[in-house]
Amino acid sequence: MKRTRAIAAGVSALLALAAGCAPTPPSAAPRLVPGDAGWVERTLGKMSVEEKIGQMIAVRFEGAFRNGDSAYIRNLESLVVDHKIGGLILFGGEVYETAELANAFQRLARVPLLFASDLERGAGTQITGTTLFPPLMSLGASGSEEMAYEMGRITAIEGRAMGIHMTYAPVVDVNINPDNPIISTRSVGEDPALVGRIAGAFLRGCQEHGMIATAKHFPGHGDTAQDSHLMLPTITADLDRLEKVELAPFREAIAAGVRAVMTSHLFVPALDPTPNLPATLSPATLTGLLRGKLGFQGLIVTDAMEMAGIANSYAPEEAALKAILAGVDIVLLPPEPGRVATRLAAAAREGKIPPSRLDESVRRILRTKAALGLNRNRFVRIEDLNRIIASRPFLAEAYRTFESSVTLVRNEGNVIPLAGEGRKVAVFSLSSDPGDYCAGRAFIAEMKKRSPGLLGFFADGDTGEAELEADAALCAGVDTVVFALFSRLTSSKGSVDLAPRHAALVEKLAAAGGPTVVAVSFGSPYFLRHIPGVASYVCMYRNTPETQEIAARALFGEMDIDGKLPVSIPGLYSLGHGISLKKSGRGDGR
Repeated sequence: MKRTRAIAAGVSALLALAAGCAPTPPSAAPRLVPGDAGWVERTLGKMSVEEKIGQMIAVRFEGAFRNGDSAYIRNLESLVVDHKIGGLILFGGEVYETAELANAFQRLARVPLLFASDLERGAGTQITGTTLFPPLMSLGASGSEEMAYEMGRITAIEGRAMGIHMTYAPVVDVNINPDNPIISTRSVGEDPALVGRIAGAFLRGCQEHGMIATAKHFPGHGDTAQDSHLMLPTITADLDRLEKVELAPFREAIAAGVRAVMTSHLFVPALDPTPNLPATLSPATLTGLLRGKLGFQGLIVTDAMEMAGIANSYAPEEAALKAILAGVDIVLLPPEPGRVATRLAAAAREGKIPPSRLDESVRRILRTKAALGLNRNRFVRIEDLNRIIASRPFLAEAYRTFESSVTLVRNEGNVIPLAGEGRKVAVFSLSSDPGDYCAGRAFIAEMKKRSPGLLGFFADGDTGEAELEADAALCAGVDTVVFALFSRLTSSKGSVDLAPRHAALVEKLAAAGGPTVVAVSFGSPYFLRHIPGVASYVCMYRNTPETQEIAARALFGEMDIDGKLPVSIPGLYSLGHGISLKKSGRGDGR
């Protein structure tokens, strides 16, 4: 810890100097290269057991300003310097702070660090001010491989500019369970072929522009109504179904050259009947199936080891040891990572981890770092960020992707586009999340631009039934009521569905025979199951400022609508359904 104290005192200077001191990168954008095999073997040969174990652990960091003497910075320094941790995972932050911290921590590491992040919707998923894309289900609705490739390309360019080398994307889970609380719109859809096609284009866009892509969550998290952040879900499918559905997109990703696969904390008895053994800890699933039968030779990384699907049943060091023995190369986010590293090194010295098993993973990690070119240049140029990040072409491509996914599922009476002079419109913003009272503020503002006399109402997950009824009573004289429906997809929430009293309100107005009722989903496409009486239903798949503006444009006929459902809505609509509608010619409100 003495070295850590000295480094802590100087970290502020490192951050300040990072931009000016970083070696000049190649003139071209980073590319994945074959890698320097000599560097790999020389580096491996000089490593102690502790250094090898450190390479197999990745911990979280945030790209936000911290004082150099803060406990947060000093703890990360200790993990990098004293425990030889080989990777850092970004969870949120700002552009410049992310890049400066990446450079500063790279300076502390003897072996280059591997920086990764969940960039499922582009760099904007985690980093403020970067380009944000819609979720993969939007790409499934558009069906465009070209857009998926561009999304991957832009994600890679922006990520690498800030020092991020690896994205834990794409999600290749096949979402065949409408009640899935954690995959849902993160998935391309329910058709394994469509998932494989769109995810394959995304990962090629990433990897052809210098970023490692990760297919997740192996062997497939799409058919569960439980969240592995909260418990250990069980996948009850037999081998035949697993082969045809869950495993098919992983085969496609491997064939497309994906360089990493993330495991899932799922019990899949058809693959390993050991009672309640998560796939992450299963040798039969990882070494036997993924390495052996599927022939995958890239990095195997765990899902977060702090999740309840693992942490509820195993001590951190026990879980990490079992994961490594099962075939994992990098253990992500183990609780108490310093202690875990120490215990794993002791286990290796005691022969509990065979030297060959340790060297196999570390060699694979070093090859990945060499392929990224980190042995030649591990730093990024801070001065290049303002010309790369969120450029006009990048933002325009993301907006085009948002537009392409709008899906008109139902349009009885041709209520869309909203037209006619003097039409009276009311909009309800209904968020099923407590505290998210103004989720639809931007949508209502955009709707008011087009219908100046519009009535706007807001409710969240805490809003009582009496208040909802009072607002609904004020809509007696309007022609159309538009419900903007929100329910966040977040880990450990347990559901992405509508609040029951919100669904009841929509259905009550739809059945009343008064105003025409339109519903716009800014989340799960499956909301329609609970509100089948609406005259019109539009899917946007995600709540962002872009989707709220685009939804208003779509409702008023200011753009073409061409999206197709990438999932079926049980009892109502089949996969691939969607009503195409051409721009009405009344002008674009942008």
